[in-house]
Amino acid sequence: MIGARAALVLFTAFLAAAPFFLSEFYVTLMNYIGLSTLVALGLVLLTGVAGLMSFGQQAFVGVGAYTSAVLAVHYGASPWIGLAAGLALTGLIAVGLGVITVRLSGHYLPLSTIAWGISVYFLFGNLEMLNKHDGVGGLPPVAIAGWKLDTGRESYVLIWLVVLAALLAARNLLDSRSGRAVRALRFRATMAESFGIDTARLKLVIFLYAALLAGLSGWLYAHFTRYVSPGAFTVNMGIEYLFMAVVGGASQVWGAVIGASLLTLLKEWLKDILPTFFESSGNYEVIVFGLLMLPLLHRARDGLMPVLARLGRAGRRAPARVVTADPLPRRAGPAAGTPLLALAGVQKNFGGLAAVRALSFDMRAGEILGLIGPNGAGKSTAFNLVTGVLPSDAGEIRFCGGRIDALPARRIARLGIARTFQHVNLVGAMSVLENVAIGAHLRGAKGSVRAMLRLDRDEERRLLHEAAKQVERVGLTAHLNDASASLPLGQQRLVEIARALAADPVLLLLDEPAAGLRFQEKQALAALLRRLRSEGMSILLVEHDMDFVMGLVERLVVMDFGEKIAEGLPRDIQANAVVIEAYLGGIEEDAP
Repeated sequence: MIGARAALVLFTAFLAAAPFFLSEFYVTLMNYIGLSTLVALGLVLLTGVAGLMSFGQQAFVGVGAYTSAVLAVHYGASPWIGLAAGLALTGLIAVGLGVITVRLSGHYLPLSTIAWGISVYFLFGNLEMLNKHDGVGGLPPVAIAGWKLDTGRESYVLIWLVVLAALLAARNLLDSRSGRAVRALRFRATMAESFGIDTARLKLVIFLYAALLAGLSGWLYAHFTRYVSPGAFTVNMGIEYLFMAVVGGASQVWGAVIGASLLTLLKEWLKDILPTFFESSGNYEVIVFGLLMLPLLHRARDGLMPVLARLGRAGRRAPARVVTADPLPRRAGPAAGTPLLALAGVQKNFGGLAAVRALSFDMRAGEILGLIGPNGAGKSTAFNLVTGVLPSDAGEIRFCGGRIDALPARRIARLGIARTFQHVNLVGAMSVLENVAIGAHLRGAKGSVRAMLRLDRDEERRLLHEAAKQVERVGLTAHLNDASASLPLGQQRLVEIARALAADPVLLLLDEPAAGLRFQEKQALAALLRRLRSEGMSILLVEHDMDFVMGLVERLVVMDFGEKIAEGLPRDIQANAVVIEAYLGGIEEDAP
């Protein structure tokens, strides 16, 4: 089997040789594949990775094409001026639409993209300056240093150089700090916000990037065909672009090439074959094409690229990813014993249910405080209030003297609060190392553009080195490069702890960290937490294993039905009649 690097070399060699042995027809077809790949690549990032479905990318293709066409034909501007203007206008429209669109969820998001896709199509067909449905013709070819790209073979060079650059930039982006954040958007937005990632801004950035790729494709299309008309930018084309991304592999960069190639070639072949078979003309290819795609997606619902990638890895284990770099700077924490966290009269209601009622307690720096109670007592809700996942309805929450109850989760994360979750919240397809590196997101600063240009490598090595160090701390170095979803539940919880430690927190919130761990793993975890306390870290702990809790914490806060019913030393809590009654009541309710 060939590796990814060898496959890339072979693909590049094929692209370089193709114009010399392919006919003019197939060179033209390759050009259309390249143009479609750019749009599909944007959809891979937008839909497959970030989880934002769009049926309207053809509108951005049209904006890029028409802007350059109008400037070239009506005003005599060079294609390069048209490129700058087309991308600028595409970007402005994308930001305007994206501010509204990316905030939508469910079926409203794809419906909105269909709506503005239709609107832009009719705008192209009804504006007099765009020559309505007759379109704009007579566009000049692109010229580079006096070399006019006025044939299909010459245009091929420019189109595929742009496509290769875009593919490599997208791959670089996903293999970076920003890329990890993007990959967390689809299913783990709450977790991402809890580690300082501005998910709304990041969605807008990916939406803009996908639109610019589509606009770039439109510019290349306009000066390759020398003619632009509304018929190339219908809603059907938007659906087709999305189909290319899905068939190729919606979460795979190189899936954009496979999907665009398969659909473009298959459509052309079916157009030639089917009229002869049916002995009449018609759009039979649409019907047959749909029937062929159904079994393909049934057998490979994640697209073709993951299937090919698995075949390429068959019998080979991925090499261990060893990371060495200078350590990241550490945060200066408060002095031991100083006030750290204080809740005063905190309330949270869900409709008529009071999940947390007038909750008040405080903790000091360097302390391990246990928050215990029966299931449904409101412990995890209290965690969500402290970390900003949920807004409180009343009361105050203070951290290091400042109020945080009105701050979003990402702002609270910047202050030095990190957490794990009651239900494991990992990106299953990402490796243990990459999941833990998400915790160090705020300890880096390089953005998406630098990542695409590979200018973030030094910082990236330091972030991954920090992540590897925390993985070693929780005893999972042997699983560093394994997909997190492949680990048992107990080890996934350890990955979450390592991720929280990678954030270099002042206060660590652990929600049932010992659940699913074996006895020896619990002992190792308790030893780790004691070591963290000796290093000055403060820990707020929710746990149901009383043997684990009682031998670890200095104080306990007990909750029941959203209220605090007791607070004190472990030995006092064990003898508290109210606490005993609350737990006995919980057991009786669960009994058959």
